[in-house]
Amino acid sequence: MATNSGDGEDFDWRGEFRDPAREAQFRRTMRAHDACQLRHALTIGAGLFLAFSLTDYYLLGAGFDFHVLLGMRVIVALGLLLLALAAWRRPALAQAPLPVNLACLLAISGLLLTIPLRPDGLMMNLASLVATSMALYLFIPNRTPWMLASNAYLSGGLIASVLLWSPLPGGELANTLLLLGFVNLLCWMTVTRLHRLQRAQFASLVDERSANRRLAAEIEEHNQLETRLRHMARTDELTGITNRRRFFELAEQERRRAHRDGTPLSLCMVDIDHFKDINDLHGHAIGDLALTVVAARCQSVLRESDIIGRYGGEEFVIALPLANLVTAREIAERMRDAVCRQPLEFNGVTLALSVTVGISRVEDSETSLDPGLLRADQALYTGKAKGRNCVMVRPPGLGPTRLGSTPSAVMPSGAGATAAAAAPAIDPAGGQLPRRF
Repeated sequence: MATNSGDGEDFDWRGEFRDPAREAQFRRTMRAHDACQLRHALTIGAGLFLAFSLTDYYLLGAGFDFHVLLGMRVIVALGLLLLALAAWRRPALAQAPLPVNLACLLAISGLLLTIPLRPDGLMMNLASLVATSMALYLFIPNRTPWMLASNAYLSGGLIASVLLWSPLPGGELANTLLLLGFVNLLCWMTVTRLHRLQRAQFASLVDERSANRRLAAEIEEHNQLETRLRHMARTDELTGITNRRRFFELAEQERRRAHRDGTPLSLCMVDIDHFKDINDLHGHAIGDLALTVVAARCQSVLRESDIIGRYGGEEFVIALPLANLVTAREIAERMRDAVCRQPLEFNGVTLALSVTVGISRVEDSETSLDPGLLRADQALYTGKAKGRNCVMVRPPGLGPTRLGSTPSAVMPSGAGATAAAAAPAIDPAGGQLPRRF
């Protein structure tokens, strides 16, 4: 709830919020402060009240009246200390009318009793009562109506005590009443202004915190939106894996790392077999589901460091860091087996899924991923021509090798020529093969 802290219409004659809910909130906030202030006021008041026993001894001597007055001061001081202890244990008592006003009543009554017990010290008693009146306004955390009631009791008790035990000339009594009236008026105006200032500061702080919360919520919303946009920019919406752009960013980082560290990097091209027939026979909804299932099954057998992305249409591309052709072929075979092991069943439709995988390795001399992707694509093309649902490996400079044969890079010496002769020729021109989207 926004509040203009400079608007006087927000406060009543007591200097409190007109809105009860905001006033209650302010008082809850000030509870610990009020409890501390009350404890200090009661403790200091008890000490000062006892300290005046030295003045009593000077005026009365060690007679009966002194001991009566001393006993009364001890009782009042102990009562104030007990209330201070209670406020320390239960801070909420500092804002409860009963204990606070009980402390005020006890202290005022003790001061008023000193007048008949020590009638010769009227001027000192008057000074003490004026100081007490100011303390009731400034140091006791009480609400304004109770402050006024306590001071009315103090002024009325003073007048009654003076009339009964220490009569004053009319002029002095009038001066005394004017002095008490001036003190009450000045303190009431001061306390009211202080209350307004405290609440205006509180209102400004609440408004600032509210604005900060709204700003924090807006920043959080902006960050979430930015995160979603970043996720959308990097992720294929259908399959949940990285999209083509993000894949090439990550794969290029791996190529540079492999070139710097002298470690192998292999690439896989994965194509869903007969995907066009799935779309034509069962509709694009089933086709989209097949894409999602194949992507999930492929990802389930990959290592944490491997990168899979959707290349386009029904094709996926995978980068395998720290994997030579032998390791890449083992991973690809596990991936192919994971896809075809279980058919896809949805709404009474049963589909036997399979993939064809083409593999190549990025050579140290290559400055981009394109040559390795071209070789993997050529191996994939050959695998589809040979009947699909297989893994084909294409070492540099050789035709694709079907799973089960050994690429020349890992063959024993003398076997490379045989493997090369056995491998079918693929795209002798070496050009870019058309994509199969």
